[in-house]
Formats: sequence, structure tokens, C-alpha cells
Amino acid sequence: MRMSFPLEKAGRPTRALIDLAALRHNHEQIVRAAGRGREVMAVVKADAYGHGAVPVAKELSGAGVGLFAVAMIEEARSLRDAGLGEPILILGQTYPGQERELLTRKLTPVLFDFDLLERLENTARNLQVEVPVHVKLDTGMGRVGFSAGQLPRLLERLRSSKHLLVEGVMSHMPVADELSNSFNQRQCHLFGQSLTSFRQAGISPRYIHIGNSAALFSLDLPEVNLVRPGISLYGGLPGPEFAGRLDLKPVMRLESAIVALKEVPAGTGISYGHRFVTSRSSRVATIPVGYADGFNRLFTNKGEVLLHGRRVPVVGTVCMDWIMLDVTDLPEASVGDMVTLLGRDGDEQITAEEWGEKLDTINYEVFCRIGSRVPRFYPDSL
Repeated sequence: MRMSFPLEKAGRPTRALIDLAALRHNHEQIVRAAGRGREVMAVVKADAYGHGAVPVAKELSGAGVGLFAVAMIEEARSLRDAGLGEPILILGQTYPGQERELLTRKLTPVLFDFDLLERLENTARNLQVEVPVHVKLDTGMGRVGFSAGQLPRLLERLRSSKHLLVEGVMSHMPVADELSNSFNQRQCHLFGQSLTSFRQAGISPRYIHIGNSAALFSLDLPEVNLVRPGISLYGGLPGPEFAGRLDLKPVMRLESAIVALKEVPAGTGISYGHRFVTSRSSRVATIPVGYADGFNRLFTNKGEVLLHGRRVPVVGTVCMDWIMLDVTDLPEASVGDMVTLLGRDGDEQITAEEWGEKLDTINYEVFCRIGSRVPRFYPDSL
């Protein structure tokens, strides 16, 4: 239990603590669930879901992860600049003008339209290199990827290519977090039919992958030899139906400290709009965290934090830089006391899933919205 923060020495006390031991534990659970013969591609896009892509990737590399995935070349650039040498898959688009950087940095593109296919072919021809690509099939996501109707043209073009090497064939599952949804099996069947078409065309990819975190922990994927965990690496549940089923540990702890305390009489309005008015003589604690840090404004009058192992309510409108707490029933509260916004304090815990339920969103967004002005620290265990 964290009791106090040395305000006079450390500056602003709001910070995110990233538990690398928990990250390693979650990776071990993923490897166990994936089973023998399947590799793990760690998804570290969006700054590793807000956890810090460079330190997370380096930790996972040390734990044996040999493949990584990001959303865009800009994200891969920071990993390469930090010295990460493992293959990096670009899940999103490679935009016009980025082809040469993609090749010189030895990044692997996801191919999901004919325009990119031709641009990569031309650039590779000019550089006289071969480009490994992963071909994205739309088997039900309805977002990007080649449809079943485009397969004949695609396979013919890939067979004629002299510079593109089909290293992987992939797809993405939109409802794998719904364990009883029959569409999952239909989608896997369609994916399998598409793989058969590739093999009949003489194309045998090294990697076959469709398994995100939800699919990895819930579905039988017989042809898959590569899995793409994202949220589960960071200790988040892939969906509500996984509650109590997975041995995952939250990796991020978000905390701050009381910087001011005041006694106010009954009838005192608190924060913008006076959306909270005290009904009794009250003690109000002020914490330097707000919606600019990812503590959502929708927590106004309904958020909670942990203080001395107990839940205390957020009162008044959440500000850009501040929140206020009613600590009237916690007389031991004092300036410098640590406040847990995400994480455990004693027997109580606030999870990203709890935030998501209150905010009508998902834990993915909760992590990603913890702002860049919140410093990340990486003690080995918490």
C-alpha cells in the first residue's frame, strides 16, 4: 500500500507505473494458450496500448518474442531507432511516398489493396530487392483486405510478381470476444477456404494468422501458426465474457497524490458548473490529474479512486488538470497521501474494465487515453 508521495522532491505526483513482471507473466500465459508450434507476434501499436512501446518491446524481446506488430510506419520508426531488430509488421496502410523507408528499415507491410501491391512492386524493382508481405483477407471484418471475389485476380498477380514474397496470410475477427457467436466458426471456415486457394495457386506462406487475444483464448484455430495478442499482454480482458477465465495481471497502475485539502461548509459548490454541492460540512481533497491525462470528464460525480485502501468518490466536474474527492469519511487523509486511480490498494482494486463499464467504452480505449504528459515508470515489479 502506497501511503505518501514526497511532493517537495518529485514534482507532479501523477504517474503511470508499468509492471514488467506482470507483462512477462501475461506473455507466459499467452505462450501456454497458443500451444506448441505457434509463434507470438506482440502487438505494440498505439505506444503499446499506452504502456510505452520501446520498453515493452525490449522486455518482450528479452522474453523470447521474435515478431512485433504496429499500426503505422511512424510507430515502427521509433522501435527501429531504439535498436529493435526483430521483424515488425505494419498492420495499417503504407502510404504513397513511404515505400522506400519501409524497405530500407526492413519493415514488413500488410498488403490489402492492389494499389499498394503495385507501388511495392515498383519500388522493390527499382531497388532490386525482394519484399516480404502479409496478405490481408477480409473474411468478415468489413474494413480492409481482399474479398473472396478478388482472390483470383490477386493470386494471379502475386504469382507473376518478381519482387513480392508472400510471407504471411492473415485476417481479423470482429466478434471473437462473443464466445457463443456462430459467426466465428463461419469466418474461420471462410479463412480456411481462402488458404486452400493460395496453396492451389502454389503460394505457401510461412505464417498464417487470424488469432487476436479473444480468439487465442477461446477458439480452435487448427491452421494458425502465429497469434497476435494485444490487450491480453497488458492484462486486459478481451471482453466481458472472459471475466474469471484468464490468469492475467494488470500491467499499468495509475496514481497521483493529494496536493491540497480544505474544509468547506454545507452548501458549497465544487468545480465548474457547481454540479456537486456539499450537503454537509465536508473535507475536499484536490488531486493533480484530469481529462488531459486520460481521467475522463464523464467521471464527474461518478468516478472513484482508492485512498488508504478504501474507495472515495470524485465530486464535481472533472477538470483538465484536477479532480476533487470527498474525503470527509476518511479523517486520516492528508496532503501527500497516494491516490490510486487504476490498480490495487489493499483489498480494493480499480480495473480498466471497471472504467470501461462506467464510461460505456472498452479497456483498450482506457489505456490508450492515458495521456503522454503522464510519465511512465518501469519498476520491475509493483
